[in-house]
Amino acid sequence: MSKKKPSSTGAASGRKAPILVPDRFLESGRSQPTEDRAKLIQDLADLLRKNNLSELEFEREGLRVRLRQELTAKPAGPVAQEPVAGQAPAIPSYAAAPPADTGGLVTITSPIVGTFYRSPSPDADPYVEEGDTVKKGQVLCIVEAMKLMNEIESEVDGRVVKILVESAKPVEYGQPLFLIEPTPAA
Repeated sequence: MSKKKPSSTGAASGRKAPILVPDRFLESGRSQPTEDRAKLIQDLADLLRKNNLSELEFEREGLRVRLRQELTAKPAGPVAQEPVAGQAPAIPSYAAAPPADTGGLVTITSPIVGTFYRSPSPDADPYVEEGDTVKKGQVLCIVEAMKLMNEIESEVDGRVVKILVESAKPVEYGQPLFLIEPTPAA
């Protein structure tokens, strides 16, 4: 293996360690069959993931390949296994997951990936506090995704038992946000 760096940008953690590039990337060869090019592209994609890069550009003798991937913050705690091509991704585990026994409590989850906010603005009071009584459809928080503020509403009438996420923290799709004790039907 050589210790040459391909043209790349956006190292996720700002680390300075060299990126190891297999020698076959550095070999010259005039004309590559289509199968070899496909293998080369797959190898470059593996290199991109392995080195946690957001972008990798490779050029050799008229063949230019640019690969990009979106890097997301990984949840603290158990890490989900990377999906295999053609296989559905595994559902991640969350450090702030509710206890296994929620005893009849309703779990409100994030419908999108974004940033969790407990209040409509930094200087405003939170929408709800633990112990507050809420009505079905009442706004509990905001999840910001791509500069869009998405209001998350209560699915039931009840009492907020636990707020599982700190304000201004990233959340994943399906991540538990609140535990609500439903009001018994009269």
